[in-house]
Amino acid sequence: MEQYDAALVLTRVLTSGVVMSIEKNDKELPSLERLLAKLGGRARVVLVNSRTAAIHAALCGQGIGHGDHAVLPELDRRDRSFVSWLGVQEAVQEAGSEAGGPAFDLLSLTPENAGRFREAAAAASAPALAVDFTGLGFGPAAALLTDDERIWARAERLKIFGAFDLRTMWTQEEAEPGLAPGVQFNYRLSPLVAACIRMALRQVGPRTPVKTGGTN
Repeated sequence: MEQYDAALVLTRVLTSGVVMSIEKNDKELPSLERLLAKLGGRARVVLVNSRTAAIHAALCGQGIGHGDHAVLPELDRRDRSFVSWLGVQEAVQEAGSEAGGPAFDLLSLTPENAGRFREAAAAASAPALAVDFTGLGFGPAAALLTDDERIWARAERLKIFGAFDLRTMWTQEEAEPGLAPGVQFNYRLSPLVAACIRMALRQVGPRTPVKTGGTN
């Protein structure tokens, strides 16, 4: 994203007066969710503030937690350490077995490959797709994409002040008993970062150089 475009995004968000993800009149987060649903070909999107949060949401959304085993995609050392910290053990998928593939797919976007996001998402086959946007340069940011309503609902509740909490935080009455995890984390994404990611994704692809002055 060019500096001029970034300045426009920053000005728009900061002058809106909405800079926290728990404010009901925020428009940046829903806008990014709609764009990711369109590009990623999934019905539901959960926005989070880090790569590990997306991995956690993908596992938690499927009810995979401490003491469970799961087939994992290719992960780096830090990601594997985090999964181990969650208490989830990697299951070995034997060749020729009828067991399904990994519990989730993982994509990492950068300015170089962001234009191929749609194709990469279409090739992913796991029930949950974790997408890391940190490489775009706006700070830690990620999302979970899925077509499974239950995975989405559980992943949303993993974030502190999730969708149901905004409606029940004053009464302290649970909207859907049994859905909330034992511990919730502050995984919510900033509207400012969401706006920058949305602008960057909308600009991917070849650009025609602009020429000014002189004669051709």
